[in-house]
Amino acid sequence: MTAVDKPSILFVCLGNICRSPLVEAVARQRSAQAGLALTLASCGTGHWHVGKGADPRMVRAAADAGYDLSPHRARQVRASDFRDFDWVLAMDQDNLETLEGLRRGSGTEPTLFLPWAGVAAPDEFPDPYFGDVDGFHRAVALAEQGVDGLIARLQRQ
Repeated sequence: MTAVDKPSILFVCLGNICRSPLVEAVARQRSAQAGLALTLASCGTGHWHVGKGADPRMVRAAADAGYDLSPHRARQVRASDFRDFDWVLAMDQDNLETLEGLRRGSGTEPTLFLPWAGVAAPDEFPDPYFGDVDGFHRAVALAEQGVDGLIARLQRQ
């Protein structure tokens, strides 16, 4: 990354319909408010939801907090992502291990999102997919906390 390049961040979860598109939307809004120019994207390690929108429960929970997930379309991680993004941030350990296997030792080394963003606990961003509606609202609050830490880290650099 050169001084004129915008830092680029890829958020990664399993299906790219809950956590990673939420974190991307929160980061997009909050980084703009902070005056940070970033290239942001999200994807999943799995292929099941490619081309589909975000989970309707996550869309509602995000909208309740002022984030618009309606433009989102899921995509799967690509080998080129490891050279195209400065940071590849996984939502949990399973996805991190998958990313490490896909990376094959070259390009950006993936890491866990919450610890990278300075969130003390939890290390992993829980997947709300199989839970109740409250889990989606808790995910929004955790995304905001993580993105606030991410922005603080980027502002220090």
